Amino acid sequence: MEGDTLPLLHGEAPAHPFAPCPARLGFYPVVPDASWLPRLLDLGVGTVQLRFKGDPSAAERQVALAVKEAQGYKARLFVNDHWQAALHHGAYGVHLGQEDLLSADLERLSLSGIHLGLSSHGLFEQARALSLRPSYIAFGAIFPTTTKDMPSAPQGLDKLKAFCHRAGATPTVAIGGIDLDNAAAVLAQGPGSLAVVRAVTESGQLKTEVGRWLALCGG
Repeated sequence: MEGDTLPLLHGEAPAHPFAPCPARLGFYPVVPDASWLPRLLDLGVGTVQLRFKGDPSAAERQVALAVKEAQGYKARLFVNDHWQAALHHGAYGVHLGQEDLLSADLERLSLSGIHLGLSSHGLFEQARALSLRPSYIAFGAIFPTTTKDMPSAPQGLDKLKAFCHRAGATPTVAIGGIDLDNAAAVLAQGPGSLAVVRAVTESGQLKTEVGRWLALCGG
């Protein structure tokens, strides 16, 4: 979307900033269903995103189960896309893509006190995200990834460094193609958190590798 005119949002930007979250969310797994939460939270993970893409009729139950698990561990759960269910069940946060801003009720979300994470894939999307004063902004994909169709080419480390600088005091999350081999180089560019998908869901040694991630990211 670099260089294009950004679509209009649903209504006006919220009058107040979203609830602040820690500057460094640390290790941030993104999982496809609620069954992953107890496995990860038992290992000490403190922040998780539920990105449920299954049958829409099952989304409400998935969010409810995930919220219950997260609250039991006092963990931060961000719900991808399903913001109404996140509000209804009391999730810590919601994560939205740029396209979701066309329909989400940002004023309602802001007034609820929920935390908001936003995706961005370049300068213009980051600028729009910053104007909404979210809890954090994610940037990617840093490296090639097969977990979802990306609207832009991989951003790379140099763009990530510039992104973190432009974000100022807004917490940042790097995502896309990050693994234990390149994670240290990604962290060196300044993001406060590393979000991963396949590095968790396709791990053959989950306990050992989560321990390495937590040590690397400081939690």
